Amino acid sequence: MYCTRCGHKNPDGASFCASCGNSLQPLEEQTMAITVAPEDEEGPSLEELGPDQALLVIKGGPTAGSTVLVDKDITRLGRSPDSDVFLNDITVSRRHAEISREGNGFIVKDAGSLNGTYVNRERVDVAELASGDELQIGKFKIVFYTAPGPQ
Repeated sequence: MYCTRCGHKNPDGASFCASCGNSLQPLEEQTMAITVAPEDEEGPSLEELGPDQALLVIKGGPTAGSTVLVDKDITRLGRSPDSDVFLNDITVSRRHAEISREGNGFIVKDAGSLNGTYVNRERVDVAELASGDELQIGKFKIVFYTAPGPQ
């Protein structure tokens, strides 16, 4: 059972979240889906990313293993079907967050979501993203990657 406040996975039957203490209430069975940007059969690799691109890898949640190419100035994440990254989960707001290019990097902005957006387990309104940062949006754990630097 996942906490609707912080997204922590708790044992089935728990009454309170072990991470934040939030009261847990069982959710009715639900179907979760994610719509990702069009990609090759295996998806893009980090070496193929341009300097103005990033890659999101879903590490936790119902669609673990999915990848999303971030190649627009603003990429919207949420439960709305018109989101660039569709996260179909009751703990995700319709317009939950957005990732945007800023200067030579990327930032994530919470869009006023009820349950918040977390970067490396810290709730944020706005945060600069670095390669390897972990985003938590509802039940979805998403790792943000950029192209490796010159070697």
